Amino acid sequence: MKRGFATLAFVLACTGAPHAQDTSMSFFVTSVNPGKGGDLGGLAGADAYCGQLATAAGSTGKTWKAYLSTDAENAKDRIGNGPWYNAKGEKIADDVASLHGDKNNLTKQTALSEKGDVINGRGDTPNRHDILTGTKADGTAAPETCGNWTMGGTDGAAIVGHSDRTGLNESAEAKSWNSSHATRGGCTVDAFRGTGGEGLFYCFAAN
Repeated sequence: MKRGFATLAFVLACTGAPHAQDTSMSFFVTSVNPGKGGDLGGLAGADAYCGQLATAAGSTGKTWKAYLSTDAENAKDRIGNGPWYNAKGEKIADDVASLHGDKNNLTKQTALSEKGDVINGRGDTPNRHDILTGTKADGTAAPETCGNWTMGGTDGAAIVGHSDRTGLNESAEAKSWNSSHATRGGCTVDAFRGTGGEGLFYCFAAN
């Protein structure tokens, strides 16, 4: 009997107890644009801004990536493997495939800022639901990226998604979180406001 207990103890010591899932924040929508519209300083600048906001919100030990595409990189390839959780510990998606499929949990109530706030959507004043992505629905790059996130003037455009999954109609594009339509009138914050946004973007923890 003692030998049996010893064997069991050895097995438990080798396997270890199951690890609890880390449900700390690993996804958020930026609460505010950095200040130059679509000029985010490229992907490196956008990633750094994600990290800055996350740190200010109390997040530590994570590598943050902006969900943005360029002509050299797809947004879906930048954000790690998942799963991802919002500021309230609610799961957004298990992995990249579910994030870009029908099984994600991205809604107006879950696509929160780093502060845990709901982003204004269609019907709110002001509407801020246009989220910069430069990305097609499958997570690959679209042509419209505000010059690979270096343009903040009256030229250029960016593909945006709707964080509240709501638009002018019931089409898949209107309900898309990452690929609804292009902005109009350039890449300034004022231009973004014209179609229902403020130049916000998604941030994911890649580790």
